[in-house]
Amino acid sequence: MSKRIYSLDVLRGVAIAIMLWLDAPPENLYTILKHAPWAGMTVTDVAFPMFAFAMGASAAISMSKREPSTKKILRRAAFIFAIGLFLGFLPKVIVLLFHDDYSFLAWQTLKGYVPESFFDAVIVHGRLFGVLQRLAVIYALGILIARAVRNEFGILIAAFALLIVSSAGFHIYAPENPFDEAHNISGAVDFIFPGENHIYTPTHDPEGLYGTFAGTSSVLFGFLAGKILLDNANTRDKIFILGAAGAVLLIVGGLWTNFDIVSKNLWTAPFALINAGGDFVLLALFTKFDAATKKFLQPFGALGTNPLFFFVANQVVIIFMVTLPKDCEGGIYFWLYEHTTQGLISTEFGATLFCVFWLLMWLPIAELFYRMKIIIKL
Repeated sequence: MSKRIYSLDVLRGVAIAIMLWLDAPPENLYTILKHAPWAGMTVTDVAFPMFAFAMGASAAISMSKREPSTKKILRRAAFIFAIGLFLGFLPKVIVLLFHDDYSFLAWQTLKGYVPESFFDAVIVHGRLFGVLQRLAVIYALGILIARAVRNEFGILIAAFALLIVSSAGFHIYAPENPFDEAHNISGAVDFIFPGENHIYTPTHDPEGLYGTFAGTSSVLFGFLAGKILLDNANTRDKIFILGAAGAVLLIVGGLWTNFDIVSKNLWTAPFALINAGGDFVLLALFTKFDAATKKFLQPFGALGTNPLFFFVANQVVIIFMVTLPKDCEGGIYFWLYEHTTQGLISTEFGATLFCVFWLLMWLPIAELFYRMKIIIKL
Protein backbone atom coordinates (compact mmCIF):
# COMPACT_ATOMS: atom_id res chain seq x y z
CA MET A 1 0.00 0.00 0.00
CA SER A 2 2.89 2.36 0.78
CA LYS A 3 4.13 2.19 -2.83
CA ARG A 4 0.87 3.66 -4.14
CA ILE A 5 0.58 7.36 -4.97
CA TYR A 6 -1.99 8.54 -2.48
CA SER A 7 -3.10 11.66 -4.34
CA LEU A 8 -3.96 9.52 -7.37
CA ASP A 9 -5.96 7.10 -5.21
CA VAL A 10 -7.89 10.10 -3.89
CA LEU A 11 -8.62 11.38 -7.40
CA ARG A 12 -9.90 7.95 -8.44
CA GLY A 13 -11.90 7.81 -5.22
CA VAL A 14 -13.57 11.16 -5.89
CA ALA A 15 -14.63 9.94 -9.35
CA ILE A 16 -16.06 6.71 -7.93
CA ALA A 17 -17.74 8.54 -5.05
CA ILE A 18 -19.63 10.74 -7.52
CA MET A 19 -20.67 7.63 -9.45
CA LEU A 20 -21.86 5.83 -6.30
CA TRP A 21 -23.59 8.95 -5.04
CA LEU A 22 -25.54 9.69 -8.19
CA ASP A 23 -25.67 6.36 -9.99
CA ALA A 24 -29.29 5.44 -9.32
CA PRO A 25 -31.32 8.34 -7.92
CA PRO A 26 -34.72 7.08 -6.71
CA GLU A 27 -36.44 10.26 -7.88
CA ASN A 28 -35.71 13.58 -9.50
CA LEU A 29 -32.54 15.31 -8.24
CA TYR A 30 -31.46 18.94 -8.40
CA THR A 31 -30.49 19.97 -11.94
CA ILE A 32 -26.81 20.42 -11.04
CA LEU A 33 -26.72 16.76 -9.93
CA LYS A 34 -28.21 15.34 -13.14
CA HIS A 35 -26.41 14.80 -16.44
CA ALA A 36 -26.66 17.82 -18.71
CA PRO A 37 -29.36 16.92 -21.28
CA TRP A 38 -27.18 17.86 -24.26
CA ALA A 39 -24.85 20.83 -23.92
CA GLY A 40 -23.22 22.02 -20.72
CA MET A 41 -21.70 20.20 -17.79
CA THR A 42 -22.86 19.30 -14.28
CA VAL A 43 -21.29 17.61 -11.25
CA THR A 44 -22.35 14.22 -12.56
CA ASP A 45 -20.64 14.78 -15.90
CA VAL A 46 -17.13 15.13 -14.42
CA ALA A 47 -16.94 11.65 -12.89
CA PHE A 48 -16.43 9.54 -16.03
CA PRO A 49 -13.69 11.71 -17.64
CA MET A 50 -12.03 12.02 -14.22
CA PHE A 51 -11.85 8.26 -13.96
CA ALA A 52 -10.51 7.96 -17.53
CA PHE A 53 -7.85 10.54 -16.63
CA ALA A 54 -6.94 8.63 -13.47
CA MET A 55 -6.75 5.39 -15.42
CA GLY A 56 -4.23 6.99 -17.77
CA ALA A 57 -2.16 8.24 -14.84
CA SER A 58 -2.22 4.80 -13.22
CA ALA A 59 -1.10 3.23 -16.48
CA ALA A 60 1.91 5.56 -16.66
CA ILE A 61 2.95 4.52 -13.16
CA SER A 62 2.40 0.84 -13.88
CA MET A 63 4.31 1.00 -17.17
CA SER A 64 7.29 2.61 -15.44
CA LYS A 65 7.83 -0.72 -13.70
CA ARG A 66 6.89 -3.13 -16.47
CA GLU A 67 5.59 -2.43 -19.95
CA PRO A 68 2.51 -4.53 -20.70
CA SER A 69 2.31 -6.58 -23.86
CA THR A 70 -0.32 -5.83 -26.48
CA LYS A 71 -1.99 -9.12 -25.57
CA LYS A 72 -2.25 -8.10 -21.92
CA ILE A 73 -3.66 -4.66 -22.77
CA LEU A 74 -6.30 -6.09 -25.09
CA ARG A 75 -7.15 -8.87 -22.65
CA ARG A 76 -7.83 -6.41 -19.85
CA ALA A 77 -9.85 -4.17 -22.17
CA ALA A 78 -11.90 -7.17 -23.31
CA PHE A 79 -12.51 -8.18 -19.69
CA ILE A 80 -13.75 -4.69 -18.73
CA PHE A 81 -15.90 -4.59 -21.89
CA ALA A 82 -17.43 -7.95 -20.98
CA ILE A 83 -18.26 -6.76 -17.45
CA GLY A 84 -20.04 -3.77 -18.97
CA LEU A 85 -22.13 -6.07 -21.16
CA PHE A 86 -22.89 -8.26 -18.15
CA LEU A 87 -24.14 -5.30 -16.12
CA GLY A 88 -26.32 -4.15 -19.02
CA PHE A 89 -27.98 -7.54 -19.42
CA LEU A 90 -28.16 -8.53 -15.73
CA PRO A 91 -31.53 -6.86 -14.96
CA LYS A 92 -33.18 -8.68 -17.85
CA VAL A 93 -31.67 -11.99 -16.75
CA ILE A 94 -33.00 -11.50 -13.21
CA VAL A 95 -36.49 -10.76 -14.49
CA LEU A 96 -36.29 -13.78 -16.78
CA LEU A 97 -35.35 -16.06 -13.88
CA PHE A 98 -37.43 -14.67 -11.03
CA HIS A 99 -40.46 -12.79 -12.36
CA ASP A 100 -43.64 -13.87 -14.09
CA ASP A 101 -44.34 -10.34 -15.19
CA TYR A 102 -42.63 -7.02 -15.15
CA SER A 103 -45.46 -4.50 -15.02
CA PHE A 104 -44.47 -3.14 -11.58
CA LEU A 105 -40.76 -2.54 -12.04
CA ALA A 106 -39.75 1.13 -12.22
CA TRP A 107 -36.33 0.59 -13.76
CA GLN A 108 -35.42 2.74 -16.73
CA THR A 109 -33.51 0.15 -18.73
CA LEU A 110 -36.36 -2.38 -18.52
CA LYS A 111 -39.44 -0.38 -19.50
CA GLY A 112 -41.81 -2.53 -21.48
CA TYR A 113 -39.70 -5.63 -20.98
CA VAL A 114 -41.20 -9.01 -20.08
CA PRO A 115 -39.39 -12.37 -19.76
CA GLU A 116 -40.89 -13.57 -23.03
CA SER A 117 -39.01 -10.83 -24.89
CA PHE A 118 -35.59 -11.78 -23.45
CA PHE A 119 -34.04 -12.78 -26.79
CA ASP A 120 -35.28 -9.64 -28.51
CA ALA A 121 -34.22 -7.36 -25.65
CA VAL A 122 -30.73 -8.82 -25.25
CA ILE A 123 -29.69 -10.08 -28.69
CA VAL A 124 -31.76 -8.10 -31.19
CA HIS A 125 -31.98 -4.79 -29.32
CA GLY A 126 -29.37 -5.11 -26.57
CA ARG A 127 -27.17 -2.07 -26.01
CA LEU A 128 -23.57 -2.77 -27.00
CA PHE A 129 -21.81 0.23 -25.46
CA GLY A 130 -21.94 1.68 -21.97
CA VAL A 131 -19.68 3.28 -19.37
CA LEU A 132 -17.36 0.30 -18.89
CA GLN A 133 -17.35 -0.53 -22.58
CA ARG A 134 -16.28 3.03 -23.44
CA LEU A 135 -13.68 2.87 -20.68
CA ALA A 136 -12.30 -0.40 -22.05
CA VAL A 137 -11.91 0.98 -25.57
CA ILE A 138 -10.27 4.29 -24.62
CA TYR A 139 -8.00 2.53 -22.11
CA ALA A 140 -6.70 0.15 -24.76
CA LEU A 141 -6.23 2.85 -27.40
CA GLY A 142 -4.69 5.31 -24.94
CA ILE A 143 -2.14 2.85 -23.59
CA LEU A 144 -1.24 1.54 -27.04
CA ILE A 145 -0.66 5.11 -28.29
CA ALA A 146 1.36 6.07 -25.20
CA ARG A 147 3.46 2.93 -25.52
CA ALA A 148 4.12 3.60 -29.21
CA VAL A 149 4.93 7.31 -28.83
CA ARG A 150 6.78 7.05 -25.49
CA ASN A 151 7.96 10.67 -25.05
CA GLU A 152 5.77 13.23 -23.27
CA PHE A 153 5.69 15.77 -26.08
CA GLY A 154 4.61 13.13 -28.58
CA ILE A 155 1.80 11.99 -26.25
CA LEU A 156 0.64 15.59 -25.87
CA ILE A 157 0.60 16.01 -29.66
CA ALA A 158 -1.34 12.74 -30.01
CA ALA A 159 -3.93 13.90 -27.46
CA PHE A 160 -4.54 17.18 -29.30
CA ALA A 161 -4.53 15.43 -32.67
CA LEU A 162 -7.38 13.22 -31.47
CA LEU A 163 -9.30 16.29 -30.31
CA ILE A 164 -8.75 18.05 -33.65
CA VAL A 165 -9.94 14.99 -35.56
CA SER A 166 -13.01 14.75 -33.32
CA SER A 167 -13.86 18.42 -33.72
CA ALA A 168 -13.24 18.44 -37.46
CA GLY A 169 -15.56 15.50 -37.97
CA PHE A 170 -18.50 17.37 -36.48
CA HIS A 171 -17.92 20.46 -38.62
CA ILE A 172 -17.27 18.57 -41.85
CA TYR A 173 -20.30 16.30 -41.45
CA ALA A 174 -22.79 19.07 -40.63
CA PRO A 175 -21.17 22.48 -41.23
CA GLU A 176 -24.40 24.44 -40.69
CA ASN A 177 -25.17 22.93 -37.29
CA PRO A 178 -22.40 20.51 -36.23
CA PHE A 179 -23.87 19.61 -32.85
CA ASP A 180 -27.54 19.27 -33.62
CA GLU A 181 -28.93 16.47 -31.47
CA ALA A 182 -30.76 14.81 -34.35
CA HIS A 183 -28.04 15.24 -36.99
CA ASN A 184 -24.35 14.97 -36.08
CA ILE A 185 -21.46 12.70 -36.98
CA SER A 186 -21.48 10.88 -33.65
CA GLY A 187 -25.08 9.78 -34.13
CA ALA A 188 -24.40 8.89 -37.76
CA VAL A 189 -21.55 6.60 -36.70
CA ASP A 190 -23.79 5.02 -34.06
CA PHE A 191 -26.34 4.12 -36.74
CA ILE A 192 -23.60 2.39 -38.74
CA PHE A 193 -22.06 0.64 -35.73
CA PRO A 194 -23.37 -0.77 -33.48
CA GLY A 195 -26.56 0.07 -35.39
CA GLU A 196 -29.94 1.57 -34.61
CA ASN A 197 -31.09 -1.44 -32.59
CA HIS A 198 -28.17 -1.29 -30.16
CA ILE A 199 -27.93 2.34 -29.06
CA TYR A 200 -29.18 4.02 -25.90
CA THR A 201 -31.49 6.66 -27.39
CA PRO A 202 -33.32 6.91 -30.74
CA THR A 203 -30.78 9.45 -32.02
CA HIS A 204 -27.42 8.53 -30.48
CA ASP A 205 -25.50 6.65 -27.84
CA PRO A 206 -23.71 8.84 -25.23
CA GLU A 207 -20.98 6.19 -25.02
CA GLY A 208 -20.90 5.61 -28.77
CA LEU A 209 -17.90 4.88 -30.94
CA TYR A 210 -17.16 8.39 -32.23
CA GLY A 211 -16.60 9.78 -28.73
CA THR A 212 -13.63 7.41 -28.49
CA PHE A 213 -11.44 10.05 -30.17
CA ALA A 214 -11.81 12.65 -27.44
CA GLY A 215 -12.23 9.99 -24.73
CA THR A 216 -8.82 8.56 -25.59
CA SER A 217 -7.30 12.02 -25.27
CA SER A 218 -8.58 12.10 -21.67
CA VAL A 219 -6.60 8.93 -20.97
CA LEU A 220 -3.50 10.43 -22.62
CA PHE A 221 -3.73 13.61 -20.55
CA GLY A 222 -3.93 11.40 -17.48
CA PHE A 223 -0.89 9.48 -18.71
CA LEU A 224 1.04 12.76 -18.84
CA ALA A 225 -0.07 13.57 -15.29
CA GLY A 226 1.24 10.18 -14.19
CA LYS A 227 4.59 10.92 -15.81
CA ILE A 228 4.76 14.17 -13.83
CA LEU A 229 4.06 12.31 -10.59
CA LEU A 230 6.91 9.90 -11.43
CA ASP A 231 9.39 12.66 -12.17
CA ASN A 232 12.42 13.01 -9.91
CA ALA A 233 11.62 16.67 -9.25
CA ASN A 234 10.68 17.69 -5.73
CA THR A 235 7.04 17.70 -4.67
CA ARG A 236 6.76 21.48 -4.84
CA ASP A 237 7.83 21.52 -8.48
CA LYS A 238 5.44 18.67 -9.35
CA ILE A 239 2.56 20.56 -7.78
CA PHE A 240 3.45 23.66 -9.79
CA ILE A 241 3.69 21.73 -13.08
CA LEU A 242 0.40 19.92 -12.46
CA GLY A 243 -1.36 23.17 -11.57
CA ALA A 244 0.13 25.07 -14.53
CA ALA A 245 -0.80 22.28 -16.95
CA GLY A 246 -4.33 22.29 -15.58
CA ALA A 247 -4.65 26.04 -15.96
CA VAL A 248 -3.43 25.88 -19.58
CA LEU A 249 -5.89 23.12 -20.48
CA LEU A 250 -8.75 25.00 -18.84
CA ILE A 251 -7.90 28.11 -20.87
CA VAL A 252 -7.57 26.15 -24.11
CA GLY A 253 -10.81 24.33 -23.40
CA GLY A 254 -12.56 27.60 -22.69
CA LEU A 255 -11.29 29.10 -25.95
CA TRP A 256 -12.34 25.97 -27.85
CA THR A 257 -15.95 26.58 -26.79
CA ASN A 258 -16.01 29.31 -29.45
CA PHE A 259 -16.08 26.49 -32.01
CA ASP A 260 -17.54 23.44 -30.23
CA ILE A 261 -20.10 22.92 -27.49
CA VAL A 262 -19.29 21.33 -24.14
CA SER A 263 -21.15 18.03 -24.22
CA LYS A 264 -20.68 14.81 -22.28
CA ASN A 265 -23.11 13.07 -24.65
CA LEU A 266 -20.67 13.67 -27.51
CA TRP A 267 -17.45 13.89 -25.44
CA THR A 268 -16.49 16.99 -27.39
CA ALA A 269 -13.00 18.51 -27.43
CA PRO A 270 -13.75 21.32 -24.93
CA PHE A 271 -15.48 18.82 -22.65
CA ALA A 272 -12.33 16.68 -22.63
CA LEU A 273 -10.01 19.67 -22.16
CA ILE A 274 -11.96 21.35 -19.36
CA ASN A 275 -12.26 18.08 -17.47
CA ALA A 276 -8.58 17.23 -17.93
CA GLY A 277 -7.62 20.72 -16.80
CA GLY A 278 -9.73 20.37 -13.67
CA ASP A 279 -8.27 16.93 -13.01
CA PHE A 280 -4.70 18.28 -13.23
CA VAL A 281 -5.60 21.00 -10.72
CA LEU A 282 -7.29 18.53 -8.36
CA LEU A 283 -4.30 16.20 -8.55
CA ALA A 284 -2.03 19.13 -7.69
CA LEU A 285 -4.19 19.99 -4.68
CA PHE A 286 -4.34 16.40 -3.47
CA THR A 287 -0.57 16.11 -3.88
CA LYS A 288 -0.05 19.27 -1.84
CA PHE A 289 -2.54 18.59 0.92
CA ASP A 290 -2.71 14.81 1.18
CA ALA A 291 -0.50 14.68 4.30
CA ALA A 292 -2.17 17.54 6.16
CA THR A 293 -5.72 16.51 5.33
CA LYS A 294 -5.37 12.75 5.08
CA LYS A 295 -8.16 12.20 7.58
CA PHE A 296 -10.56 14.14 5.37
CA LEU A 297 -9.34 12.56 2.14
CA GLN A 298 -9.08 9.02 3.51
CA PRO A 299 -12.60 7.89 2.45
CA PHE A 300 -11.75 8.83 -1.13
CA GLY A 301 -8.31 7.25 -0.90
CA ALA A 302 -9.88 4.01 0.31
CA LEU A 303 -12.44 4.00 -2.52
CA GLY A 304 -9.68 4.77 -5.01
CA THR A 305 -7.72 1.63 -4.20
CA ASN A 306 -10.49 -0.56 -5.64
CA PRO A 307 -12.37 1.80 -7.98
CA LEU A 308 -13.71 -0.57 -10.63
CA PHE A 309 -14.65 -3.16 -8.03
CA PHE A 310 -16.84 -0.68 -6.15
CA PHE A 311 -18.36 0.64 -9.36
CA VAL A 312 -19.34 -2.88 -10.43
CA ALA A 313 -20.42 -3.94 -6.94
CA ASN A 314 -22.64 -0.87 -6.64
CA GLN A 315 -24.31 -1.63 -9.97
CA VAL A 316 -24.92 -5.27 -9.09
CA VAL A 317 -26.32 -4.49 -5.63
CA ILE A 318 -28.71 -1.84 -7.00
CA ILE A 319 -29.89 -4.14 -9.78
CA PHE A 320 -30.71 -6.92 -7.33
CA MET A 321 -32.31 -4.53 -4.83
CA VAL A 322 -34.54 -3.03 -7.52
CA THR A 323 -35.61 -6.32 -9.04
CA LEU A 324 -36.00 -8.42 -5.88
CA PRO A 325 -38.05 -9.52 -4.06
CA LYS A 326 -40.64 -10.05 -6.78
CA ASP A 327 -43.64 -9.26 -4.55
CA CYS A 328 -42.23 -5.88 -3.48
CA GLU A 329 -43.20 -3.14 -5.94
CA GLY A 330 -40.01 -1.44 -7.10
CA GLY A 331 -37.88 -3.83 -5.06
CA ILE A 332 -36.27 -3.24 -1.69
CA TYR A 333 -34.28 -0.29 -3.05
CA PHE A 334 -37.37 1.84 -3.58
CA TRP A 335 -38.95 0.43 -0.42
CA LEU A 336 -36.00 1.77 1.58
CA TYR A 337 -36.34 5.15 -0.10
CA GLU A 338 -40.08 5.36 0.56
CA HIS A 339 -39.55 4.56 4.25
CA THR A 340 -36.61 6.90 4.83
CA THR A 341 -36.10 10.20 3.01
CA GLN A 342 -38.81 10.34 0.33
CA GLY A 343 -40.59 13.70 0.34
CA LEU A 344 -38.37 15.12 3.08
CA ILE A 345 -38.56 18.92 2.59
CA SER A 346 -38.88 18.38 -1.19
CA THR A 347 -38.64 15.64 -3.78
CA GLU A 348 -35.16 16.76 -4.82
CA PHE A 349 -33.88 17.09 -1.26
CA GLY A 350 -35.22 13.70 -0.17
CA ALA A 351 -33.81 11.92 -3.22
CA THR A 352 -30.43 13.63 -2.87
CA LEU A 353 -30.22 12.79 0.82
CA PHE A 354 -30.97 9.14 0.05
CA CYS A 355 -28.10 9.16 -2.47
CA VAL A 356 -25.81 10.60 0.21
CA PHE A 357 -26.76 7.80 2.62
CA TRP A 358 -26.21 5.28 -0.16
CA LEU A 359 -22.66 6.57 -0.70
CA LEU A 360 -21.97 6.57 3.04
CA MET A 361 -22.94 2.91 3.17
CA TRP A 362 -20.02 2.01 0.91
CA LEU A 363 -17.34 4.01 2.73
CA PRO A 364 -16.85 1.63 5.71
CA ILE A 365 -16.55 -1.29 3.27
CA ALA A 366 -13.90 0.60 1.28
CA GLU A 367 -12.05 1.44 4.51
CA LEU A 368 -12.12 -2.21 5.58
CA PHE A 369 -10.64 -3.25 2.24
CA TYR A 370 -7.99 -0.54 2.63
CA ARG A 371 -6.98 -1.59 6.14
CA MET A 372 -6.86 -5.26 5.16
CA LYS A 373 -4.84 -4.33 2.04
CA ILE A 374 -7.35 -6.04 -0.24
CA ILE A 375 -6.83 -4.96 -3.85
CA ILE A 376 -9.24 -6.37 -6.44
CA LYS A 377 -7.99 -5.38 -9.85
CA LEU A 378 -10.52 -5.52 -12.65
